[in-house]
Amino acid sequence: MKRFKSMAALALSAALAAGLLAGCSSTTGAKTEAGEKSTIKLGGLAPLTGNYAEYGKGFQIGFQKAIDEINAKGGVNGHKFEIEIKDTQGDAVVSSNMATNFAEDESVMAILGDFTSGACKANAEIVDRYGIVQLSPTASAPDYANMSKYCFSIMGRQDVEAPYLAKYILKKYLGAQKIAVIRVDSDWGLSCYDNFMEQAEKEGLDVTAEKYATGEKDFSSLITKMRSIDPDCLVVMDQGDAVAAIFNQADAAGWDIQHVSLGPGTSEQLINQLTTPDNLIVTSPFFFDENNETLSNWAKSFEEEAGFKPTIHPACAYDCVYLIANAVERIGDGEITRDAIQQALAESENEGVTGALNFTPDGDIERQYMICGVKDAKWVVLEGFEYGAEGL
Repeated sequence: MKRFKSMAALALSAALAAGLLAGCSSTTGAKTEAGEKSTIKLGGLAPLTGNYAEYGKGFQIGFQKAIDEINAKGGVNGHKFEIEIKDTQGDAVVSSNMATNFAEDESVMAILGDFTSGACKANAEIVDRYGIVQLSPTASAPDYANMSKYCFSIMGRQDVEAPYLAKYILKKYLGAQKIAVIRVDSDWGLSCYDNFMEQAEKEGLDVTAEKYATGEKDFSSLITKMRSIDPDCLVVMDQGDAVAAIFNQADAAGWDIQHVSLGPGTSEQLINQLTTPDNLIVTSPFFFDENNETLSNWAKSFEEEAGFKPTIHPACAYDCVYLIANAVERIGDGEITRDAIQQALAESENEGVTGALNFTPDGDIERQYMICGVKDAKWVVLEGFEYGAEGL
């Protein structure tokens, strides 16, 4: 099996070319009427507007960045790539309508996205019925990828990350006992909470939890209720603007409490939104280490294009394009079909910007986690992967 290594910037692309594109010979795959290889069209689903717009924009830039690099090198086996991105607004119904549009378009060979697990799960029946891959950069619900052989994700699963939060951040790192949890009322939020609680009970944590509807803005009553139990930590489980809103409203109420979050990762936008960013600790499966030249250069080139620093989310979007490209390379002389891409994707072994990307039989990957925090308004690694080496 061949591997690709997604490199940081075009100046560092020699290793990538050797791993993914070198040695590509002409094939008898899909052709245009003029006898030239066809362009492989991908469909992209991303929340370009709404509560998760930061992540949708990151998807958009990450997808296109990878496609531009691949096409600049002549494509894969003579095939170049293009992507059409639709704005799902972070809404599962909108996402399903757009997934159906892509699935019914026979020129679309695979779908990349969506951002939320709920949207991806809503699309599972659609992609299964039409036989087209849905490869999500970020869906982390444990029951998503196994819904269909056409469903894949590379973010890792909440049945690992949420228990890590309970055991390694709250119990081991912070030594906390009484925990207040405020979570979004969504499929993703429920998955986070259920998996968190299973481990929290094992750790003997005393947890009080409340939920709120997506799009809610005023959290004052929830904050007052949680403050009354006098917890050691306030944990917010969400990926959108509510994370900053809840912590800022807690600050405004004069509540001096350790802030912990599951969901936003090392978001630069989150730092800019928070009134006390240095009080935040999060779980993360990845970090742009400034001492890693490849990652540092990739991050710099992304920031130049995007105008903001990347988190793992756009890096995963970038990796997803290369996963499809790698599948096309594996197909070789065969016809480029939706089913051929699915089979090649499931069987491949890969290395991307975000690390090893080897799919489990379910269609997702296993990741390790670290503890990140904010110091002087910058993300730092508080504890690396070795901190949780003993496992759950």
